[in-house]
Amino acid sequence: MNAPIHKIAIFGNVAAPMHRRLKLHRNRKDGEVSIRGGRSKTIENSTSLENGTPIANDSPTGDAANIVHGRARGGARNRADRESIALNGNQVANLIHAARHATAIGLPLNRMITIHWEAAGVALDHMATATGKYLDLFTKALRRWGSAAAWLWVHEGGAGKGGHCHMLIHVPESLVAKVSGSQKKWLRRITGLPYRKGVIKSKPVGGLLGLETRNPDLHAVNLETVVGYLLKGADSDAIAEFELQRIEAGGRIVGKRCGTSQNIGPKARAAWGDGI
Repeated sequence: MNAPIHKIAIFGNVAAPMHRRLKLHRNRKDGEVSIRGGRSKTIENSTSLENGTPIANDSPTGDAANIVHGRARGGARNRADRESIALNGNQVANLIHAARHATAIGLPLNRMITIHWEAAGVALDHMATATGKYLDLFTKALRRWGSAAAWLWVHEGGAGKGGHCHMLIHVPESLVAKVSGSQKKWLRRITGLPYRKGVIKSKPVGGLLGLETRNPDLHAVNLETVVGYLLKGADSDAIAEFELQRIEAGGRIVGKRCGTSQNIGPKARAAWGDGI
């Protein structure tokens, strides 16, 4: 039997009981979303959202980078002329469900990565291809290193920001150094340009490596905050439906605006019997 759904702000008071976080609105048919947690331990809540986009004010505006072509996941397969200015309600629901499901299957999203594609020399209409290629390289690398991958992402843009991508990904603690050491190489491969300082920012969710295993409850609190940050560019209907607390214009995006890895996407969740 499903637990009762509480109509609350899903990104409100982080001190709320675990079973009351990350709930979907009662009027949405997809049902309830929650983040499970384990035992609490005394670790300072060190949520950090400093992965923002200050570099945008000093971004190049010249020709697009020479993006490597080929099959890529997510946005790379979407129409180049598809445009949007905000996340809609279905996209918000999908991202919330995906974050929850990653934890349920043992691949908690424990790292936030921001790539400022415009600063890397990638034009807005090529950003979806670049993100897809990065995630393809990331997923294949983790597979070689013996780990499954899980991720979700959101594109943002606009005047004063520039086109960029926020990602929440699962990286085992033992592989963080390898991923961090490979990212600049991946970026150079994607763009065909030298790496520019500050293009990639990467931090563990909660500011502590291994928080998802050492203190699952605290990780869930921090994950909720970071997911809320990624959803800040939702449209007015989604803001009202999900009672989102952080609101900011997401800017014009060409191509796919957000996405998830297949293993935490709608089909995988349906097969698991977990939400939409």
